[in-house]
Amino acid sequence: MRPPSPSIPEKEFLFSALKESQRIDGRLLLEMRAPSLTFGPDLGWVECALGKTRVLAQIDAKMVKPLPERPFEGILTIHSEISPMASSDYEPGRPSDEEVTITRMLDKVLKRSDALDKESLCILAGQRVWHIRLTLHFLADAGNLLDCACLAGMVALKHFRRPDVEVIGDEVTVHRPTERAPVPLAIHHTPFCFTFAFFPDIATQPVLDPSQLEQRLSAGFVSIALNAQKEICVLQKLGGVPLGTDDILRLVEVAVAKAKETHEFVEARLREDWLGRKVEVR
Repeated sequence: MRPPSPSIPEKEFLFSALKESQRIDGRLLLEMRAPSLTFGPDLGWVECALGKTRVLAQIDAKMVKPLPERPFEGILTIHSEISPMASSDYEPGRPSDEEVTITRMLDKVLKRSDALDKESLCILAGQRVWHIRLTLHFLADAGNLLDCACLAGMVALKHFRRPDVEVIGDEVTVHRPTERAPVPLAIHHTPFCFTFAFFPDIATQPVLDPSQLEQRLSAGFVSIALNAQKEICVLQKLGGVPLGTDDILRLVEVAVAKAKETHEFVEARLREDWLGRKVEVR
């Protein structure tokens, strides 16, 4: 059963606040919720939160035969499903429109942008490669699952370490972590996604990182995926009124600044976690 639509007083209150450049949760129009990252005991286990929106990302790796058409490349697959645990909006076995949109966007941001160097996953050309599997569990939906999922997936890839291998002839030896230190994945670049919500009244300014209520009452979205080097990987617009070049450029400028901040935050948290693990080993 789907939850009831926002009531008329909720709509009126939200729209009147936005017209005065105010948001119900106290944020500025172009302010995102502060992200938080929690690392699990295993490398590649990351829980990401944007406010009360939470996504868990897990990475595992196994050796497989490469795809016939790509004998020198490893494989990256992404599995995600939004269960009713995240929100009563979702039903098991019946992908919603939002779930389809999120899955496609994750594929573009994490796979098609070549964030991961798949050639570095080749062990023995044409015979053995690493298959990296990213699984995303959506734990709570308080709005903007897409950006939270992209952040969780990207950080999990950077956090993960695969076993070191040794190749002698056609023989492949996989070393245990106690024998040789696991190897980080080769990451070309680190894209992050930033979503802006637009509203039916064109006089109302867009908001960054929409809450669940803002998301339900919006008329369209613009999602921009880019890295700290200002390289745009994906720019996607869903619904809403037509936007001019200046409007898009303004959103890109905001996303560029946020990407730099997010990149610095992620790198700092990864360093903290890695130093903590070294202390535990000692």
